[in-house]
Amino acid sequence: MKDCIVVTIPRTKSSYDKRSYDAFYRSRVGLSPGPVFAILGVLSGIYFLLTGTVWAVTGEFTRLGGHLAEALGADIQSWKYYQEVTTMEGNPLQRTDGWIVVCMLIGSLVAALIAGDFRWRIPPLKRRWVQVLCGGIIAGFGARLAFGCNLAAMFTGIPQFSLHAWLFTIMTAVGTAVGVKIIKMPWWRGPSKPKPVNTPKVGLGDVRRQQQRKRWLGIAVTIVTLVIAGFYFASGQPLLGVAVLFGLAFGVLIQRGQICFTAAFRDLWVIKKTKLADSLIIGLAAAVVVTFAVLLSTDATPLTKPAGWGTILGGFLFGIGIIFAGACETGMMYRAMEGQLVAWVAFAGNIIGATVLAYGWDHWGVYDALVANAINFNFYESWGPWLAVIASLAALGLWWLAQAPLRTDRRGRLDAQYGKDN
Repeated sequence: MKDCIVVTIPRTKSSYDKRSYDAFYRSRVGLSPGPVFAILGVLSGIYFLLTGTVWAVTGEFTRLGGHLAEALGADIQSWKYYQEVTTMEGNPLQRTDGWIVVCMLIGSLVAALIAGDFRWRIPPLKRRWVQVLCGGIIAGFGARLAFGCNLAAMFTGIPQFSLHAWLFTIMTAVGTAVGVKIIKMPWWRGPSKPKPVNTPKVGLGDVRRQQQRKRWLGIAVTIVTLVIAGFYFASGQPLLGVAVLFGLAFGVLIQRGQICFTAAFRDLWVIKKTKLADSLIIGLAAAVVVTFAVLLSTDATPLTKPAGWGTILGGFLFGIGIIFAGACETGMMYRAMEGQLVAWVAFAGNIIGATVLAYGWDHWGVYDALVANAINFNFYESWGPWLAVIASLAALGLWWLAQAPLRTDRRGRLDAQYGKDN
């Protein structure tokens, strides 16, 4: 018997590149992550132009918690938070923020169904349910303490030229770094080899039929959503119609682009990858430019949130919480609509945490201790439009440059591992 020769093809630097984020995003959406974030930045600026408000979700999460608390018998009308910060007019289907949340979920579901990304998934470790719930509660509490999550206090907050948004972003980065240290501990991670989850075997023909049904379902849901938007425009409620359309677009984009702000920060600390963080900077720059153009060409005024100890502590808690939960608000929304059951637990935890903050606003003295002495500082109004936009873009540039050592270090490790000639 002749000897068999097994040829092993070594992995090269180029093969590594084919597995990079760019390739991943192109395979899913035809774009690298930078353009996906840029599109979101442009759309968020246009949404501000049309509605006078920003793309946000946790405020509506707090209202949902208020509705649930009221249904359980709580007298939320006596809670100062619902009187002074997040008011409770109407129900979610009568509010633009409500439709943004609903249609982000719908858009994520549609995208997942059509792309074949939807399937029910259960985490292999039981402890993950508790971890995610705790993370969601911490993140929800921190987000509302800081007057916004990764959207209103970062992605759409920085383009509003508010000092509050920069404080939140810095403290979120610090919080995620601390959160990564915690989740890397053995007591948190649990067994290294979790028990596999048994999944039923399905024939290829059945898979194709299921996928076809999912695609038609996704198309049907899209048509119904567009009809709802048309109804609002026809009935003289254009703001609700705009919210439906933009929520749908945001949902599709975050699912197809797998947009999760948690990953952008986590990758910096865990695997030293800057791709998503760089893409976030690109999206922020696009949002800054579009929002600046809106402010300069209209009578609109930038939306400023209080900057103080509540922002600092809230951003820090939010950063830790999203690491524990494994996703930020956008991440948990699209993952929930992909069939990841644990994401629904994070969603519920976020609502719980936001509602707890609303209760503690006056009952525990949160406002007096952390928010009462905060300042409303806006670079656009204090420094003038042009200096504000130049300073904001320069700050984003410095953020980009601050990540340069990680890029250089990664290229060096690849050269050392695969050789410079590969």
